[in-house]
Amino acid sequence: MQNSPTAGSGRSHTGKASLLWKIFISTLYLSAFTFGGGYVIVTLMKKKFVDQYHWIDQEEMLDLVAIAQSSPGPIAVNGAIVVGYKLAGLAGVITAVAGTVLPPFTILTLISFCYAAFRSNQIVGWMLNGMQAGVGAVIAQVVWEMGCGVARSGQISALFIMAAAFAASYVYQVNTILIILVCALIGIVRSLYESRKAGAGKGDSQ
Repeated sequence: MQNSPTAGSGRSHTGKASLLWKIFISTLYLSAFTFGGGYVIVTLMKKKFVDQYHWIDQEEMLDLVAIAQSSPGPIAVNGAIVVGYKLAGLAGVITAVAGTVLPPFTILTLISFCYAAFRSNQIVGWMLNGMQAGVGAVIAQVVWEMGCGVARSGQISALFIMAAAFAASYVYQVNTILIILVCALIGIVRSLYESRKAGAGKGDSQ
């Protein structure tokens, strides 16, 4: 007995609704418990989207960070947009952005009503000082893990670009925007060269 189109459509709608709900809960959780800026959420995104749900792989995570960093706006929102669009299209984008924006919007709205008392509270100051140390450790972890991912790729050019970008930013204090643009240009040239080389190889084999 064949399933009716109506039944199949109902199951697909149910599956998409379940996926959207999971996207919303995941991004809401990540945004609510991330302190210290966008780079911290990259680590949590990797653990949630790559290691736990397997929605994206390690290479796609590197691409996500590159897109999020080079695009205007917070890394958390840009990353959520990329993941949401890949999983569920425009509905996924709206869901992921809503889940990412809701916690900070709510928290900052509440803090704004008692900002003066919050700023002068000594306990809050101690708490923030302790969180700064934890944030530094989390950022170091994501740098190490993603750097190892580039190293495991075995591409000499990728390793050289990574080392050169680090030296330009940390040692020579080159503007980050310029570094991103130069790396993007190198990536375009490299991709064009490899595609032409592959096309020439196919032509020779024929």
